[in-house]
Amino acid sequence: MPEVDSIPVGTFRYELVFTENRLQSGRNANTVRPIAGGAFAECSGLEATMEPRLIREGGRNYGAHQRAGPVSFSTVILRRGMTLNRDLWDWFQLTTLRGAYTHRMDVDIVHLSLDGRTPVRTWRLDRALPVKFKSADLDARGAEIAIEELHLVHEGLKLT
Repeated sequence: MPEVDSIPVGTFRYELVFTENRLQSGRNANTVRPIAGGAFAECSGLEATMEPRLIREGGRNYGAHQRAGPVSFSTVILRRGMTLNRDLWDWFQLTTLRGAYTHRMDVDIVHLSLDGRTPVRTWRLDRALPVKFKSADLDARGAEIAIEELHLVHEGLKLT
């Protein structure tokens, strides 16, 4: 079996796994339960930005001290998706249309090697929440897929 570093890697093979993020205590705490999955043609917004804090020191005229500040995360946009169930729509509908509390989801974006079977790296979105769901246009002559876009905000980005 080849080393992971020697496996050719493309940017077009990945899968998504949505798991429920439970905040309760007891025997069900921290249990991982796959909720939904999907295949999307495009994923953008895997980005974290740290805002540096500038500290000026009296008497120091040549520059200021730079310290680490708060981190913000971009909205992750999944485009041209397909799923065999309505779990992602139900999740979005609970969050936005009904105004009810919904479970946050942890989303694993598993980057696969060119053979499509070997995981190379996994990006994890912590406590993701859907903020936009766009369906493809209904056109009998078109070949569009069911979900055109799904926008997710989240509270953390990890590379595992």
